[in-house]
Amino acid sequence: MSAVPTAAQIRQSFLDFFKEKQHTIVPSDNVGYTSRDGARIFTNAGMNQFVPIFLGERSADVDTWPGVLHKGLPTRAADTQKCIRAGGKHNDLEDVGLDTYHHTLFEMLGNWSFGDYFKKEAISWAWELVIERWKFPPTRVFATIYQPGKGDPAERDQEAWDIWAEKFRSIGLDPDIHIVNGNKKDNFWMMGDTGPCGPCTEIHIDLTPGAPNLDEDRQRAGAKLVNGSDASCIEIWNNVFIQYNANPDGSFVPLPAQHVDTGMGFERVCSIIQGTKNFTDFETAKISNYDTDVFKPIFDELTKLSGKTYASTLPKANEQGHVVPVTEQEKIDVAFRVIADHLRTLSFAIADGIQPGNSDRNYTLRRILRRAVKYGRTLEFKEPFFFKLVDVLAAQMGDVFPELRTKKEQIKSVLKLEEEAFNRTLDRGMELFDREIARLRQYVNYENVGGETNHPAPIEAEFAFKLYDTYGFPLDLTELMARERGVFVDAEGFDKLMEEQKERAREAGKKNKQVVSVSEIETKAPTKFIGYDALEADVRVLEVVEMKDKTAVVLDVSTCYAEMGGQIGDAGQLILGANTYPISATTKVGNTWLHFLEGDEAPAVDATVKLIVDAPRRHAIERHHTVTHILHWALHEVVNKDATQKGSSVTPDKLTFDFNSAALTAQQISDIERLVNERIVANDPVSWTEVPYVEAKANNGIMALFGEKYGDLVRVVQIGGQRNKLDGWSMELCGGTHTRSTGEIGLFRLVSESAVASGVRRIEAIAGLEAYNAARADAELLKLLAGKVSAQGAADLEKKLDQILTQQKELEKALKAAQQREASVKAKDLIATAANNTIITNLGDVDADYAVGVAEALKGTFNGIVVLAATGGGSVALIASVAKEHQGKVQAGKIIQSIAPIVGGKGGGKPDFARGGGKDVAKVDAALTEARKLIGA
Repeated sequence: MSAVPTAAQIRQSFLDFFKEKQHTIVPSDNVGYTSRDGARIFTNAGMNQFVPIFLGERSADVDTWPGVLHKGLPTRAADTQKCIRAGGKHNDLEDVGLDTYHHTLFEMLGNWSFGDYFKKEAISWAWELVIERWKFPPTRVFATIYQPGKGDPAERDQEAWDIWAEKFRSIGLDPDIHIVNGNKKDNFWMMGDTGPCGPCTEIHIDLTPGAPNLDEDRQRAGAKLVNGSDASCIEIWNNVFIQYNANPDGSFVPLPAQHVDTGMGFERVCSIIQGTKNFTDFETAKISNYDTDVFKPIFDELTKLSGKTYASTLPKANEQGHVVPVTEQEKIDVAFRVIADHLRTLSFAIADGIQPGNSDRNYTLRRILRRAVKYGRTLEFKEPFFFKLVDVLAAQMGDVFPELRTKKEQIKSVLKLEEEAFNRTLDRGMELFDREIARLRQYVNYENVGGETNHPAPIEAEFAFKLYDTYGFPLDLTELMARERGVFVDAEGFDKLMEEQKERAREAGKKNKQVVSVSEIETKAPTKFIGYDALEADVRVLEVVEMKDKTAVVLDVSTCYAEMGGQIGDAGQLILGANTYPISATTKVGNTWLHFLEGDEAPAVDATVKLIVDAPRRHAIERHHTVTHILHWALHEVVNKDATQKGSSVTPDKLTFDFNSAALTAQQISDIERLVNERIVANDPVSWTEVPYVEAKANNGIMALFGEKYGDLVRVVQIGGQRNKLDGWSMELCGGTHTRSTGEIGLFRLVSESAVASGVRRIEAIAGLEAYNAARADAELLKLLAGKVSAQGAADLEKKLDQILTQQKELEKALKAAQQREASVKAKDLIATAANNTIITNLGDVDADYAVGVAEALKGTFNGIVVLAATGGGSVALIASVAKEHQGKVQAGKIIQSIAPIVGGKGGGKPDFARGGGKDVAKVDAALTEARKLIGA
């Protein structure tokens, strides 16, 4: 590594190193983790997915795990694990942006041994990778080992000391300088109060300015920095030796199997290697995780979007001990670091199925996102910007974490929605905050604290809670803004108010009606549906109900279409202040709409909320619904008027249309698809009007579904003609939502036509963007196939395929001739071994065709009994041939019927020739022995 390696090269070199050491390389586990007590938390260490092995609940079998990247030994594993530390015991959220190394998401490189190797190998390999492969200057490297203090468990880890001492002595360094003792706090790891635990040894690096290699005095000075708070000497790798079990009585007993669990901070290692220009410059080194190519692509995109430039400045602590940016550049640089870090956390979490929400780890994500959006104001972002950074992250890290690419659009959609929700209240909340600060500065508490310092009064709990409840400001965000102004928040009072609100919510939740079926819903008033003309509205919550594990709300007015008439119900969201309640589905009971929410939280009854339909989804549904009407018309044009609708399904992804008819011909399918697209290109108007049912029934041009029940007033959807004049070329009774013109559909593709019942056919089709995506996929496939056969584009593909097929036929012909020649040679060899006019043999790993060829070759030259077996492809083929003069004694069909069951199969044939087969290759010899008995050979 003479040139400065990239982060990707550093990561890969770690994995390749342990691949050499016979480790199975496993993919990163999900960033979401369910603890053993059932709590849903974040994965905060690389060992979480291996806990069942450490506890003896499953055997070491990592080489069989799904998605293994390299198969090594089942007892050894290595990976890079995405970890989130933003809550609970491990919470780095408030420090992110203020220094060079704190993150809410980081990668943990690690290697594990499950009852396999232990301290000698683990330490030796750590030395080999760090000193010999990566070339860390050994005079700057220090190791720590466990030395129990007063009251600490277990004994000194002398074994680890001895192994490290041998390594340091081998290059002329004093182990008494380079091995540092650490107590339980620093060098003893425990999974919990009880359970597997053990001493650990850490590798620390002295980053103080100077020459790459330090003299002995500098080495002694460096040793004093180990396990301290000075950022110029940092830990990069921890090797935990799990060798004890902590018992409830406080005792520690040796485990029957000893394990190794290691963790290395990937971003930290990159900062050292890249910051020192591959260890050539410690004098002017810039050791910062954020000054690496891990973050540079995101920073570059932020610069492009904002026009601001990152300059690596760091804020200092103020008189109160709070680190607060003061200069404009410091504020910009803090914002860059916060936004880049939080982008990674949110993108990985959403890709793994954890979305921002109102409780638990979901609320932690929402806090992180709102913190990032607030810092976006520092870069003068007024409109949603955060989601625009996802493309860069996915391109940068998608090779290692492919979920970022496959879920990219979903990540962007969720971030954009969340950002829009907070943007609605952020500026107003910040304005109120500034007013509150100005008010507080008029009323100063004079407290003598070591002098004559004046301290502004704290931000009252009630105000902080108002920012939280009405404007969506998490407490930590309000506290952050307060620190920047030199004040503090009454957090204790806030917690009290929060608990009071939770208690009110619990009481309200008890009042939510638990229903088994929709018939138990109390609201009987019909929901006023205005979704034909509007996609959002201010509405009132009438009722909240819980059905099994789902929560639904009833509203007085709705813009969401409820599932009916074959059209799927709308999705969308309810917005109350900065809180968003996603709607996953809309159904109806009678004339009352039910809006099903994601999660179990809902706005309170009588609350006024904004209801917004998921517009892109609705428009996709409308395209498929309108084109269903055109398809129905085209069927009548191409097939006949009797091809009537028997049912349909309309979703954002596709449509299905059932009709009574014989199977359609290929030409009919082609004609239907052409006709539908012609009507789309014509861009005819789509309109709807309500008329009395008797009037609609009397109009022969209006189609109604047989068996449907209609009210006195019906809605007619017409395509073509003059709007609402009932003179269109397609007119149907329909309550669904539609496009305003056929041109909005874009493109129509008929995917399949098949039978679903006697006399009933089903067409599956796609329209709009779905049809475009399918066309693009087909074009890419043709391009790929053309490349594989060296065709000059798709136009040349048919010619190339004809050439290949012709060549294949010639090769098959030549192969068959070669097999016949080989079979003839084999037949001659077998005749030479024949005894008593009988040949019974196993031809080995050849296919059935070869065995038949040998039997055919024997027919012309051997007038006896032949029984052949072949085991090619993992199955058994059996061939029997009996010459006419021997058929009185035994027949070929009888031989195969008798021996095929032995190999787990069956077969039969005529007296002169028969064949069969089976799957049990191990029983071939037994089958041939039985054949010899039948023949009497």
